Amino acid sequence: MFSGVGETFATVAVWALPVLLAVTFHEAAHGFAAWRLGDDTARRAGRLTLNPFAHVDPFGTVLLPLLLILIGGIAFGYAKPVPVNGARLGNPRRDMVWVALAGPAANLALAVVAAVLLPLAAATGPGFGGWAVRMLHVMVFFNCVIAVFNMLPVPPLDGGRVALGLLPLPLARRYARLEPVGLFLLIGILFLLPMLTSRLGIGFNPATVLVFEPSQQLYEGILHLVGIV
Repeated sequence: MFSGVGETFATVAVWALPVLLAVTFHEAAHGFAAWRLGDDTARRAGRLTLNPFAHVDPFGTVLLPLLLILIGGIAFGYAKPVPVNGARLGNPRRDMVWVALAGPAANLALAVVAAVLLPLAAATGPGFGGWAVRMLHVMVFFNCVIAVFNMLPVPPLDGGRVALGLLPLPLARRYARLEPVGLFLLIGILFLLPMLTSRLGIGFNPATVLVFEPSQQLYEGILHLVGIV
């Protein structure tokens, strides 16, 4: 019993900081990009900060990742969306693309920084260093997952925002109609469909193909980029 609790605590200790940093940097980057492009809505709302408490969603940032860890899955979470007023941007369609890209770009930058710190953590010894190495590997991988997931071309994800800005206006208007049901569509594809295919014995998991395999490749690519093979 106590060993199980200890293992759970150790897992939470390794995942907590990467999850908080990933969602905080992601949302702050959206707000900063919008501010630089003319919309100060996020700044006025106090969201241009790296203080996690400004971005934390009680369920999405705390309870959901914790529940996923407890059931043995990969922690996944989200923060409160940063408010952006597209009408205040200089060129709303073009600038919303940059605002959308800023979040995943921040996650990739954070993943690279974590990868660069890995040799330093390993050099500190087996105690703290062991924990730090595990935590930094999680930080690299989790930021890759957040970046890849958010770039799926489904509104209201960042990839959907990018698609809306790049599509011809008539197509973009039709595509934007997906936004009210976009999250339900993602839940169906990434969570319910794998359960159905598993029961049918097909074994096809869209979440693995669309998110986790690309994230793994990105994770390995970043480690290779900084000289860790």
